[in-house]
Amino acid sequence: MSEYDGKQFVGIDLHRQRSVIVRQSDTGEQLSTVRIINDPASLVAQLGKAGEHPEVALEATYGWYWAVDALQAAGARVHLAHPLGVKRFRYRRVKNDVRDASDLADLLRMNRLPEAWIAPPPVRELRELVRYRAKLVAIRSGLKAQVHAVLAKEGLLIPVSDVFGIDGRRRLAKIPLGAAYAQRVISLLELIDTLDTHEARFTTAIADQLRGHVGYRVIQQLPGVGPVLGAVFVAEIGDAQRFSGPDRLCSWAGLTPRHHESDTVVRRGHITKQGSKLVRWAAVEAIQHQPTGTKISADRARIEARRGKNIAKVAAARKLLTLVYYGLRDENIRALAHQRTAA
Repeated sequence: MSEYDGKQFVGIDLHRQRSVIVRQSDTGEQLSTVRIINDPASLVAQLGKAGEHPEVALEATYGWYWAVDALQAAGARVHLAHPLGVKRFRYRRVKNDVRDASDLADLLRMNRLPEAWIAPPPVRELRELVRYRAKLVAIRSGLKAQVHAVLAKEGLLIPVSDVFGIDGRRRLAKIPLGAAYAQRVISLLELIDTLDTHEARFTTAIADQLRGHVGYRVIQQLPGVGPVLGAVFVAEIGDAQRFSGPDRLCSWAGLTPRHHESDTVVRRGHITKQGSKLVRWAAVEAIQHQPTGTKISADRARIEARRGKNIAKVAAARKLLTLVYYGLRDENIRALAHQRTAA
């Protein structure tokens, strides 16, 4: 226990191997500064000096999961600082780990800490599966692009819609290529087949985790949202009730424009693109697959006629993400029911 009996605030500058822990009193007096080798037992031992249920702040940086879990298990009230929000406070010329940890404790003590949501372990596990599957697909797309590049070097074009389908593979095997080019294509196809196997495994694991998720089934009623995009929305958004409204979700996803205001001058710029890249990608991807005749596609066409394709696409993505929000929060999308009744 600490010699100080009042409420304590703890700031932790977390790194991959070592971390700095600063303890402060409720008046801002620095009680201790210690550097530890990262280990749950060492972290909890230092936390024990801060009394019962101390307020602890650490930044959402590389590998924060273990630290948050250890602190919460030890009874601390953990606050996860948002890196973008904390960055604007670091205006000083001298920067070191102790000052960073002190800043976190100061901001927490003054109730000015920009906080990020601490996703519970089940959501983190689902995110791990969804994000890794997305990474596998991105790697596979890069390998397929390399196959097309090799064919282009030889001036070859296979007249099929999918070179990597059954018919495309059959034709690809019959194309005469130079020895080096042929070896590269064979290697690329083997890697693509391996990634197909791993992607299918993770798709099955994601489906198993979401089998009983009502919101997951509900949002798939939205045109353009299938099992893959639905899993992205569920994993990345997590608990939709943490957002006070769909506008906050759209802002968190980086789909709202920048806003700069000074006196009577107001400037609104491009979308911030600050937030979940996967949610932003999934919303835009769902818009690209919207069939004609839906309200969102009609709104997109109307906006496109006035403002252009890009602005219309983003506006439509915000409208779709609004429906996703209500589907996850209420497990029902009343707008769809109204549309079916009107039809």
